[in-house]
Amino acid sequence: MAEKVVLHYFNGRGRMEAIRWLLAVADVEFDEVYLTNRQQYEKLLSDGDLMFQQVPMVEIDGMKLVQTKAILKYIAEKYNLHGKDPKDRVMINMYSEGLIDLMEMILVLPFSTDVAEKLENIQTKAKERYLPVFEKVLSGHIYLVGGKISCADVQLLECTLMLEENFTGILADFPNVKAFQGRMTQLPTVKKFLQPGSKRKPPADANYVKTIMEVFSR
Repeated sequence: MAEKVVLHYFNGRGRMEAIRWLLAVADVEFDEVYLTNRQQYEKLLSDGDLMFQQVPMVEIDGMKLVQTKAILKYIAEKYNLHGKDPKDRVMINMYSEGLIDLMEMILVLPFSTDVAEKLENIQTKAKERYLPVFEKVLSGHIYLVGGKISCADVQLLECTLMLEENFTGILADFPNVKAFQGRMTQLPTVKKFLQPGSKRKPPADANYVKTIMEVFSR
């Protein structure tokens, strides 16, 4: 029996949440080790577990993987969520990286001072740059690429939920995206991850920010 996947990160969304989502949709059980103090981080460094001195870090298949995009691609490949051929994969990667760019803007908000200005910018970019892309591609299609679920679909669902947390009704002008969201939330593994008590994390709060600052402070 394979060892359980272990995630090393903070007890919050951050750059690990997309990884949690992908593992959950693939129906892969995982454990988590939360960083709560500087000493834990320094031990990971001294043990040579963080290639670029950064988290997330994921233990999987006897490896200790870092770099979020690399981890996501490995999981997607391993669990058949990365398309059938190179043309599928490059489209999936383009959609995925665009979504990660948009979600990153939201993830850094708790560390920002000019939150109102940044929220306005995020909403504008979401409605003018990102959502129209997915509204168009989902016209007449159930999934984004190749007629089957991929990591890009999982990230689009995650992103739409994050947007709705911050901007009520933002999907009103994007009926195809809203319908896609509805279909995705009916998948059994997604339903399970959206239930209270799952390993899905809530939006960042002051305690999450404080912990990160303390861990990375010198």
